[in-house]
Amino acid sequence: MNANERRQKIIECLKQSRQAVSASSLASQLDVSRQIIVGDIALLRAEGIKIEATPRGYRMEVIAERPRRCFACVHEIDDMAEELYCIVDNGGYVVDVIVEHPIYGQIIGSLRLASRYDVDQFMQKVREANASILSQLTGGIHLHTVEAEDTACFERIEAALAEQGYLVRKEH
Repeated sequence: MNANERRQKIIECLKQSRQAVSASSLASQLDVSRQIIVGDIALLRAEGIKIEATPRGYRMEVIAERPRRCFACVHEIDDMAEELYCIVDNGGYVVDVIVEHPIYGQIIGSLRLASRYDVDQFMQKVREANASILSQLTGGIHLHTVEAEDTACFERIEAALAEQGYLVRKEH
């Protein structure tokens, strides 16, 4: 199989999968190295194919069908799991985290967290990677784009975040 055929197979695999697919999994299926897959994904994105990188792998970008709202949050790194639990426990789907960097402008990290299980898996990766999280670049201040079924979910999420002290206050 040549490179173009392989890239078409990657697109087909991502379109058929309801979940993110890791580069290692794609590499195994296509009998190439993980690095080849990473390069193929970069080339496909450069061609305008909407492929999203998540903590659990690649997926085709999905157009939001549910309402979205951004929450401005601030907390210490040790409170990250509890903050995310506040969102998913109240019916939210954490799409991403956004920080405003003084040099690079807006930096967005895809999260795609829908449950405590997802949060726990994400937190495990954070611990294992021993890497800085985006909000460490901004003194803990960050935004989360959240999807939810309705206004009541957003109100529950906002109340839970406020109760824990995670919402950015106006005077911050």
